[in-house]
Amino acid sequence: MSDRQWLSMTHARRKVAADDAPRVMDVTEHLLQSALYAQSPDAYQRELVRELAAEFGGVAAGWVAGPAPWQTVASHGRWPTERLPTTLFAEVLDRDEAVEAPWGESADSIWAAVPVRCAGFPPAVFALLLRRTLAERLAAFAALVPALALGWQICDRSSRSEQRRDRLQRTLKLACELSDQVETESLLKLIAEEATKLLDCDRVSIFLWDREHQELVACPALGVEGGVLRLPDRGGIVGEVIHTGRMLRVDDAYADPRFNQAVDRESGYRTESLLCCPLIDSAGKVVGAIEGINHRGGPFTPDDEQTAADLSLPVAVAVRNTRERESLMRSHRQLTERVTRGVQLIGDSAPIVALRGTVQRLASTDLPVLILGESGTGKEVVAQSLHFQGPRADRPFVAVNCAALTETLLESELFGHEAGSFTDARELRRGQFELAEGGTIFLDEIGDMSLNGQAKLLRVLEQKIITRVGGSQPIPISARVIAATNANLAEAVRARRFREDLYFRLNVVTLDLPPLRNRPDDILPLAEHFLKLFTGNARRAKLQLSPDAKRRLQQHSWPGNVRELRNLMERVAYLTTGEKVEADDLAFILSPDRESALEPSENLGLSDATNHFQQEFIRRAIKRVRGNMSEAARLLGLHRSNLYRKMRQLGMSEAGDDESEFV
Repeated sequence: MSDRQWLSMTHARRKVAADDAPRVMDVTEHLLQSALYAQSPDAYQRELVRELAAEFGGVAAGWVAGPAPWQTVASHGRWPTERLPTTLFAEVLDRDEAVEAPWGESADSIWAAVPVRCAGFPPAVFALLLRRTLAERLAAFAALVPALALGWQICDRSSRSEQRRDRLQRTLKLACELSDQVETESLLKLIAEEATKLLDCDRVSIFLWDREHQELVACPALGVEGGVLRLPDRGGIVGEVIHTGRMLRVDDAYADPRFNQAVDRESGYRTESLLCCPLIDSAGKVVGAIEGINHRGGPFTPDDEQTAADLSLPVAVAVRNTRERESLMRSHRQLTERVTRGVQLIGDSAPIVALRGTVQRLASTDLPVLILGESGTGKEVVAQSLHFQGPRADRPFVAVNCAALTETLLESELFGHEAGSFTDARELRRGQFELAEGGTIFLDEIGDMSLNGQAKLLRVLEQKIITRVGGSQPIPISARVIAATNANLAEAVRARRFREDLYFRLNVVTLDLPPLRNRPDDILPLAEHFLKLFTGNARRAKLQLSPDAKRRLQQHSWPGNVRELRNLMERVAYLTTGEKVEADDLAFILSPDRESALEPSENLGLSDATNHFQQEFIRRAIKRVRGNMSEAARLLGLHRSNLYRKMRQLGMSEAGDDESEFV
């Protein structure tokens, strides 16, 4: 309350009769309490005219805003809406004090009016129509002038605080809802709908800043075909907002030279007022702007500006996160499509046609699958086909080579470990089962896993729960398990090298892949498929296989199976200089005469014959790569350490001991 209001109140009270002074104090206190609890200024005004009319015995009472034009905000009793004493009201505001005057020609009634002023509102007048016999109470009525203004101010501030609190709650609720959106289009529509309600305007548009193309993309843009509007990011109200990072409020759009009227002409909509706020994310980067159009209660207010500012951060962060999520999902889908196209069971032979049908049926199930077959026959390709053709295609596919896991590392690799669980465990690490959550885990060379590892794996498969090394918290897992081996597991079970219970747990469905030599019809389709793939990778023109090259490929026994053929086509694609692949380009395939050395003597027993074949096969592989043991191991489908171990088992000299044997 200003000093002038206090002086006015003091001056008025001196004029108040001694009998009315206590009553004036009571009425003043009541008015201020009513202001504190009123739901809105309008409700306060309605209650005020009713109570003061009763208090002073008025025939009518009214709250009038003005001065041009005068408008009755609230009234009570026989309020003369058609014959308002506007001259009296103007005099009250001019003199800024209480004024009384007779009503028309009647000698029985008089008007008493007092000024009511509150910052942020047009000046108002509170008027009473009294019987002349109550004229002695006019001094008491005039004494209420400061209380009326102060009560109105209290009510306005309380109402605005309540509105502000309500808007903040709705803004917080909207921020929570934004995090559930996964598509930018649905996110922007939700923001526009809710922001329109919060700002109490006709519509809201979100402008996203495409910095690369120097464009503003508005969505939703009502009245525009497709609902999307693209504008240059320079010029205009939105352009200024995103480049300066400052909010703009325009009360008369057509009077502002920055406003582009072309959109209104195209949509048939007329913009009156605007509020445009930059969208600034948590990193301080402007990602766009939010614009409200045509406030329903007149121009936008400072409260609307604050609401727009409150919306800026959660909207900007939600837009950035959703666009990043969409980009990641798009990249993931593209990668999945590329992988799926690359994971194909190529061939027209009866075994492959039957296998493709079986894989297609199994892909939609969660049954564990055991894939058997020689090294290089494509066991991992079959496992990937089961994964990418099924409902888990958008989840991880994790391949684990069990033969490469030592006894000490197996549990940590598969199930993970807690920080500090052993000497080198400096931080928490998730195991392969956790990484494959919801997807597929492919356990290759399962026949080489230790008995202790088999026991732990069996427990996980049965309970669907893992526990990290050094941890105690059980972690549920839902990864599909596909296992593969080139070993004879049934024989390993009989020899007690493989647990029988694990064998039956894995052997729900078995797929036996035939070696390439048993399906010669697939050699040329596979060769042409790989040749097309690798010529594309080498960025060279497509290569054709000559008739002689095709015959040479079909004559080869392919001891390395599909892997050997794939590696051969990769070398051809990069090293062949001509436009066709000739038989001479396949010179590093051993001739039929030389290959006969792989065939063991008929005088050998099965075990010795098997060892002889493996020795010769390994020697040929090492010689083919000129003694490069890492390359030889890759050609044979083994890890380098496993190759050395196999050579020791066969009594062969290692390359490091006698490299001349392989050169």
